Amino acid sequence: MTKIKQHEYTLLNEIAQDSMVTQSSLSDRLGIAVGSVNWYIKRLIHRGWVKVSHLDRTRLKYDLTSEGLAIFTQRALSYARDSLKVYGNYREKAKLLVIDLIQKDIKNVFIDGNDEIMDILRLTCIEAGLGISDTPNGVVLKVDEQGYRTTSLPG
Repeated sequence: MTKIKQHEYTLLNEIAQDSMVTQSSLSDRLGIAVGSVNWYIKRLIHRGWVKVSHLDRTRLKYDLTSEGLAIFTQRALSYARDSLKVYGNYREKAKLLVIDLIQKDIKNVFIDGNDEIMDILRLTCIEAGLGISDTPNGVVLKVDEQGYRTTSLPG
């Protein structure tokens, strides 16, 4: 697979969305200097991924070439595959945790966190019939570097 830097991918995405985009607006969207945008675009042109057309003296039009579109698509598919692997990994960890909780006859849990990783755990708990408490009482579920973990509150 061809290596592509994040800024290059983002530029390809922006150009795919709007071929009339300006370097100034790209600079604002990406949070990098206009000079850097110019450098990256020249690099994309040199690689054969973008072609530029002069519409008038001050206006340029950028288009993805078939090679640029292929690289863009390749990167998007790779990202999707990687995302699915991460999802599958957290889903498996959530299932193992829920099985353990059910074996310990735990019926309700509090989920401490509100992001996509915790949503996976929340869904897994609901599917298994575990109740989700609105307040921390009993078992609290959190996420850390290794995955999910439980904490039992006294009570």
